[in-house]
Amino acid sequence: MLHSAPPALPPDSSSPTVAPDLFWGTYRPHVYFGMKTRSPQPLLTGLMWAQQGTTPGTPKLRHTCEQGDGVGPYGWEFHDGVSFGRQHIQDGALRLTTEFVKRPGGQHGGDWSWRVTVEPQASGTSALPLVSLFFYVVTDGKEVLVPEVGAKGQLKFISGHTSELGDFRFTLLAPTSPGDTTPKYGSYNVFWSSNPGLPLLTEMVKSRLNNWFQHRPPGASPERYLGLPGSLKWDDRGPSGQGQGQGQFLIQQVTLKVPFSVELVFESGSARTGGSQALEQLAGSLLTHALESHAEAFRERFEKTFRLKEKGLSPEEQALGQGALSGLLGGIGYFYGQGLVLPDMEVEGSEQKVDPVLFPSVALFTAVPSRSFFPRGFLWDEGFHQLVIQRWDPRLTREAIGHWLGLLNANGWIGREQVLGDEARARVPSEFLVQRTAHANPPTLLLPVAHMLDGGDPADLAFLRRAFPRLRAWFSWLHHSQAGPVPLSYRWRGRDPALPTLLNPKTLPSGLDDYPRASHPSASERHLDLRCWVALGSRVLMRLAEQLGEAEAAAELGPLAASLGAEESLDELHWAPELGVFADFGNHTKAVQLKPRPPQGLMRVVGRPHPHLQYVDALGYVSLFPFLLRLLDPNSPRLGPMLDVLADRRQLWSPFGLRSLAASSPFYSQRNSEHDPPYWRGAVWLNVNYLALGALHYYGHLEGPHQARAARLHGELRANLVGNVRRQYQATGFLWEQYSDQDGRGMGCRPFQGWTSLVLLAMAEDY
Repeated sequence: MLHSAPPALPPDSSSPTVAPDLFWGTYRPHVYFGMKTRSPQPLLTGLMWAQQGTTPGTPKLRHTCEQGDGVGPYGWEFHDGVSFGRQHIQDGALRLTTEFVKRPGGQHGGDWSWRVTVEPQASGTSALPLVSLFFYVVTDGKEVLVPEVGAKGQLKFISGHTSELGDFRFTLLAPTSPGDTTPKYGSYNVFWSSNPGLPLLTEMVKSRLNNWFQHRPPGASPERYLGLPGSLKWDDRGPSGQGQGQGQFLIQQVTLKVPFSVELVFESGSARTGGSQALEQLAGSLLTHALESHAEAFRERFEKTFRLKEKGLSPEEQALGQGALSGLLGGIGYFYGQGLVLPDMEVEGSEQKVDPVLFPSVALFTAVPSRSFFPRGFLWDEGFHQLVIQRWDPRLTREAIGHWLGLLNANGWIGREQVLGDEARARVPSEFLVQRTAHANPPTLLLPVAHMLDGGDPADLAFLRRAFPRLRAWFSWLHHSQAGPVPLSYRWRGRDPALPTLLNPKTLPSGLDDYPRASHPSASERHLDLRCWVALGSRVLMRLAEQLGEAEAAAELGPLAASLGAEESLDELHWAPELGVFADFGNHTKAVQLKPRPPQGLMRVVGRPHPHLQYVDALGYVSLFPFLLRLLDPNSPRLGPMLDVLADRRQLWSPFGLRSLAASSPFYSQRNSEHDPPYWRGAVWLNVNYLALGALHYYGHLEGPHQARAARLHGELRANLVGNVRRQYQATGFLWEQYSDQDGRGMGCRPFQGWTSLVLLAMAEDY
């Protein structure tokens, strides 16, 4: 069941009536180019393409962003999150540019136009390839599409009607040479069927690309290409009415020689009624002008917001910043569906079998970590995403946080990974589909909430007033459900069991996955990072309650915030004198390693000393959390040792940023199992480095014995971090999930335009 508190957003906040400028968007981050409406039953559009004749058999059909398909680099050069974007995609010898712009008007979200330009990657190419573009429209239910076909398989237009969009029309204009109006000869094919289900669109088109056609431009020799069966008969609808009610799929293939541009125009009927002047179609020179004026407006707004040029950053760094922001905004998606949830068990580790249940249908408007690998909502990532988005467009952040708070269950829990709808589910391994209601995630959404409090924007404060009951319920659930073995201690529920194949059982709910914890999981554990997150949460919620005049809540939160803020309590539970740092506590031994044991493979071997209750010797990001979240007083005796380990090149400091685990740790760069390479065991991660920069900047501006040192370390770390991300971006065209502490190279998945986009705020020195 969903939480009973009033929603943070009005129930119709995504409708074209309330938010017309956000109704249409590039809300399908997992496809290279596509748009949809913010609706449970959306109208979807998309692009596929294929280079004809380069290899025997079916040409490679590009549609969804994939890690290993050879496409790239790709990403948004500009994207303002609302009205306009320009993306470049490199695919072998081809360079595609996809652009869109929206035009407001009427009651249904207005008009929009696309331009797709395909050019050879290298100039002076003699043999110009033949390329097919596939433009498609998909409906999800009772919507009506009526194609009007012209000669030789060319659609004149598609008219349609839905309850949310009213009357509308799509027009695919004749191709031209890039940059001018000279028409180019194209061959056309069309296909129309029932909607097979969104995850199956690519395979359906591939399977229909089995007929040879002739491309015959006047005065040129013909070329063969594979095309869709060229009729507009309603395919696959048998006599029993198969296909009724499941929506329609209509796709137009246009094939021609590069270079060329093609424009797709969407026109809303209500934008054309009641006005005294007929609207000119947003195409040709009018579209060019709109795109250029939006690009110029983006550049000006970007500099006004982040001031990179004023700070003296190079044109390359400014381009990196624009690409980081645009990739994050272009990765915003709108998802709707039911997740799978495993209800909380009375006793952790109980043998009683409980089957997953479907969560109620919910909508989620969120940025995503990676369009190719993680194209869905992740709770702890989203707080970092919104730190960037908030600086650019606070309304988008209110929308996103409001949607996340709409996922609250009756107890105040939010699932850490949101797999909503068929498209999202099709891309997730089965073991990650089910979310467990006993498992938490770092409450990073409170970071942008704290920024809202600091800013004092009346629209933000009005939103926080509506959101407060849900924020409080979420924090209260975290505080109570993850309570540790002694007062003011906390323990992540949901560590992996101590399997013989695992070097150190993972703690996925913490967000730090394979970061080493106590070697033998137990209910006696005390997790330092979680305690710090709860301390931060109590502080932010107390400030919010005071600002809103919520006296009862402030009276409850105040003592908790004071207790968690007391350094004596933190010292007592987490300061390890023998290690000289803060640490986790649990049943632990360092004498564990993976050894080959044929035929089982690598198996964990535990030596002496045997595990016993002690502080966990795993110096790294977790050790820094009291510093990272600015919980220490500038005169704290613990701040100096924190800076010592941070700045020690044998420990956490690398030329490319702070490494996640000390180079001296026995777990450094160690696999967790035969099939599980190291993840948070040495690599440099942008989100934690951003927190470190913010903390160094904070302590560098407060009087205290470490002020000058913190300020100096801030400058050095910022230069190392930004410099490496810039070099890797210039070399590869991508932002990466993580970076090697050895040579700085990008690692993990790409593009990773989630929290790696924080490089922009690091450049702007905005913490």
